[in-house]
Amino acid sequence: MPTGALICEYNPFHNGHKYMLSKMREDGCDAIVAVMSGSFTQRGDVAVCSKFSRAKEALRNGADLVIELPCVWAVASAERFARGGCEIIKAAGCVDRVYFGSECGDIQMLKAAADATNSTEVNEKLQSLMAQGEYYPKALQKAVEDVFGRELADVLSSPNNTLGIEYIKALTDSDTQLRTIKRTGVDHHSTHTTDTIASASKIRDMIKNEEDFSAFIPKDLEENNPAFLEYGERALLYMLRKFEIEDIKAIPDVSEGLENRILSAAKTHNSIEKILDEIKTKRYTHSRLRRILTCALLGIRKEHHAQAVPYIRVLGFNSRAEQLLKELNKSSALPLVLNVAKDKEKLSETAAEILSIDIKATDLRTVFEKSPSPCGADFTRGIIKV
Repeated sequence: MPTGALICEYNPFHNGHKYMLSKMREDGCDAIVAVMSGSFTQRGDVAVCSKFSRAKEALRNGADLVIELPCVWAVASAERFARGGCEIIKAAGCVDRVYFGSECGDIQMLKAAADATNSTEVNEKLQSLMAQGEYYPKALQKAVEDVFGRELADVLSSPNNTLGIEYIKALTDSDTQLRTIKRTGVDHHSTHTTDTIASASKIRDMIKNEEDFSAFIPKDLEENNPAFLEYGERALLYMLRKFEIEDIKAIPDVSEGLENRILSAAKTHNSIEKILDEIKTKRYTHSRLRRILTCALLGIRKEHHAQAVPYIRVLGFNSRAEQLLKELNKSSALPLVLNVAKDKEKLSETAAEILSIDIKATDLRTVFEKSPSPCGADFTRGIIKV
């Protein structure tokens, strides 16, 4: 029976995620591997719940094995996020299929869109639009429309379609099958809800506002100590204000003098939102800027983004995955991290540095919790077994 995998954030885990896992099982997956971002997420934000509680919820509701996507790739552009997740899946050596949710629901249309984004003519138009100051996603959509027409370009207008296209591109050199499951209920960032489905962003807002969100999750969240960047703004302001220009220039995606604007805004304004508003441009959106600030906080530099994922960190598994874990131990092209304290000593210098960033991220996330908890969870929690 095939093993399926998906790349996810579960920020937080909700009924839509449970639906996705159930559809994978219906499609014949004997085992399901979730490659999940850890303490910080792709939009440059702190994870609302710890990676340990999110992994446990995933294992309780359909996943069999949860692997951590290291922060260096989790807090990155869609292309790098997808590349990191797919590198883990390919290196695992035991995954037959990769699944992703999409607004389109048509894998052939998504593959056609992926081919279009690789077109020489599209890329020439893209560079021209970018030179005019256009934001990359909008420029890419416009370039595809000019060359291939509106129907294909419209595929690029939805966030899960766009991320799915990056998965397709990242797995071009792999024999792994790609399958998509059409999203149901509400859009990615929708503020609307159905009886049982709400977007993750809507649920995060409900958590922050202390509203009842129980209808939209499989069961009560294990922890009642959410984290939001706003809860630890002063810590982030401190980090930014003590930086020198060269420190900020070393952060991924910082170019064109953005470092000067970031430092000036950090020394002028007293909130993250005001800093973001000050430095936002057509090319630098809020999400991209939040990633830059988060990379600054975590010490993620441009050279880290140039690396390949150097290990596979297992966060948790259930009884059904015990055999899969044995296979992973035999087939993996990368070293496994099952015990952070012991296994870190066996890693290469580069891999140990990447793991240290994840350990730092776990500790720094506590600063943004409603009630900051102790550090050291990567050493004290151990692998989650459900």
